[in-house]
Amino acid sequence: MSDSKAEHAARIQDQFSRQALPFAALPAHSNAEGFELLARSARLGPDDELLDVACGPGLVACELAPRVKSARGLDVVEPMIEQARARAARLGLDNVAFDAGDCTQLPYADGSFSRVVTRYSFHHLLEPALTLREMTRVCRPGGTITVCDAAPARDKRDAYNRMEKLRDPSHAAALCPEQLEDLFSSQGLQVYDRAQYRLEVALEDSLAASFPAPGAADKLREMFEKDLSVNDLGVGATRRGQAIWFSFPIMILSARV
Repeated sequence: MSDSKAEHAARIQDQFSRQALPFAALPAHSNAEGFELLARSARLGPDDELLDVACGPGLVACELAPRVKSARGLDVVEPMIEQARARAARLGLDNVAFDAGDCTQLPYADGSFSRVVTRYSFHHLLEPALTLREMTRVCRPGGTITVCDAAPARDKRDAYNRMEKLRDPSHAAALCPEQLEDLFSSQGLQVYDRAQYRLEVALEDSLAASFPAPGAADKLREMFEKDLSVNDLGVGATRRGQAIWFSFPIMILSARV
């Protein structure tokens, strides 16, 4: 592993070990519209065996478990897995399980699942193609691959990524919709469904659920102040009373294997 990969892996562990509780508690991460669009795009059915890659605190796996035969989540951060297992227990779900593991080397045999999804993970990956390749490998023929992630417009992408790196040091790079499409094509996957929505959140709530470097939060507040009514960041920042609100541009792509 190169130094840059090792450093990024360390940032992932640091950020998401600390984010395990606030990430799950942020209402935006349990957005009902987003869950419904994801389930519809993945074409879930009662006989499906589902894998949620980079599952975090188990929000997606636990939400979708009642719709499928079985659900399994995988994440590289142990505190996230602990939160996911606790969530499943609280909800009384007996058809969901969670594993610790690397999304670039999934610890499952070829064709183990009929539905493979990931949500809000690709922008944290240095090489998302490796994860998409692994997702495809463990999905059986006739199954579906679904990726849900932030997807800023092409002309806003650089500014958006600068903003996100300030907010969350584990951010690598968000891909614009065209780049996500190209990523699927590079793995021989033909997209059959596309959906988009906006994930609205207050700036201070978003900062409270992440852990910026010292001084970065103030730089981010200044960046948003300058972006009001300008929208160079592509997040539609507005002021409501004393608070600044914005919305993440989210895209869902699904392909048949």
